[in-house]
Amino acid sequence: MKVTGLSAIDHAPQIVAEWLNDLEYRLDNKDRSHAYLLLRTTLHAIRDFLTTAEAADLGAQLPVLLRGIYYDGFVPSRQPAHPRNRDAFVARVTEAFADRPLDDPEAEVAAVFDLLHERISEGEYRQVTQAMRHSLRSLLA
Repeated sequence: MKVTGLSAIDHAPQIVAEWLNDLEYRLDNKDRSHAYLLLRTTLHAIRDFLTTAEAADLGAQLPVLLRGIYYDGFVPSRQPAHPRNRDAFVARVTEAFADRPLDDPEAEVAAVFDLLHERISEGEYRQVTQAMRHSLRSLLA
């Protein structure tokens, strides 16, 4: 559907749908709202665990609509979050699922990292992983 005549904007919903389809496949879970919430909260946790400059570098790699989701609620003066260990990261994501707890939070977070690894440049993914604390890197493999 041609709405604006600008490909990056007109195809943005389709690109988000592709990311969500891919994540649903990785999770073996066809719940679109679950996949969206997991993607959103994990992207926010990643963003908040990076420095402002590193967060901006990652944001630049994301498709336009996902970039908006990524930056929603961003407060650069709070970068990076503390503590920044594995437990704190997983806790940030699981907080969003208070009504329907995740079966395996670490596996679901790892699925988002796998998706991100496939969808952004290898160099940027490497920078993200190197910016994370050592205890968190096992989720990024």
